[in-house]
Amino acid sequence: MLVCSAYNFYPKQIRLTWLRNGQEVTSSVSFSEVMSDGDWYYQIHSYLEPIPTPGEKITCMVEHFTLSKPALQVWDPSLPVPERIKIAVGLSGLILGFVMLSSGFIYYKNKSKLLMGCFGRCC
Repeated sequence: MLVCSAYNFYPKQIRLTWLRNGQEVTSSVSFSEVMSDGDWYYQIHSYLEPIPTPGEKITCMVEHFTLSKPALQVWDPSLPVPERIKIAVGLSGLILGFVMLSSGFIYYKNKSKLLMGCFGRCC
């Protein structure tokens, strides 16, 4: 579910619209009531339950008296850069750990074969 929120606006009249590839979406959309923040400002939330397809562009458009042009927020399904870095570092650590564990196991096996061969012949 996608959420589009508008905070700290006055006056109360506002319009939130979901766009799919530039066309207004009317199905699978719900809205909260315009809620007062208690300090003369308001907030509202809109929810979209999309069935996205590859290459689809989903946008939340906010229209309000105080804006010279509508504010657009495009939904980007890709991971943010900091999250991608965390995944890359984690995978690198996992691979390095596996290589070190494998090397240690191979070293241990070779060393134990060498010792067994030496004891078997009474070196």
